[in-house]
Amino acid sequence: MGRPGGEIPCPAPHLLHSDVMFLASSIVVVAAYLLGSFPTGYVLVRLVRHEDIRAVGSGNIGATNVLRSGGKGLGGMTFLLDMLKGCLAVYLGALAWALLAPPTPARNLQALAALCAVLGHMFPVWLRFKGGKGVATGFGVFLVAAPGAALAAISVFFVVLALSRYVSLASILGSASFPVFAWLLVKGERPWFYIAVQFAVALLVIAKHHQNIGRLLKGTESKFGGKRTA
Repeated sequence: MGRPGGEIPCPAPHLLHSDVMFLASSIVVVAAYLLGSFPTGYVLVRLVRHEDIRAVGSGNIGATNVLRSGGKGLGGMTFLLDMLKGCLAVYLGALAWALLAPPTPARNLQALAALCAVLGHMFPVWLRFKGGKGVATGFGVFLVAAPGAALAAISVFFVVLALSRYVSLASILGSASFPVFAWLLVKGERPWFYIAVQFAVALLVIAKHHQNIGRLLKGTESKFGGKRTA
């Protein structure tokens, strides 16, 4: 029944806002994770060479192992598609914000999509949560969310690779440099969650290289052009 005087109670605005935020976040989390979890290298090698890339080289499904397994074209395609799925995930975050207009900055949903896409790539449900190291997908998500910083970080990657020929070292230093470039180059609103995700993704990529770090310290890491994947 209505209140005295015929007034009908309406839901509290903050409840409506929280419902919209939950819906937008849920869509982004699920869709971005599933996009990121598509095992590009595994699928391409299966389709083209009828092999399991996990049984070759380091066993990693990323572009470097595909490249070093003898598939130069497949390696390049793996990197490109892994990057594009990261880009698409962040575009989805922006689209969810535009369509649903949740009470949160657009960059927060982009950051959420970025984090979930990278986690999906690293821990894909389709391969028992054993995926890649997130370099290409990480570059893709931030190429949309923070393009200037992403291009600066990938430049660090190529410079370090050219000087050292260590893909792993280039990936680690490129990832570590990204939050710094983002802090210096990103303009406008920078919510705390958006900043936190930049550091989180960089740390995740570095952590995924823990075995490479051990080999680098021991001097046993293979250089680009060698037989073992970085």
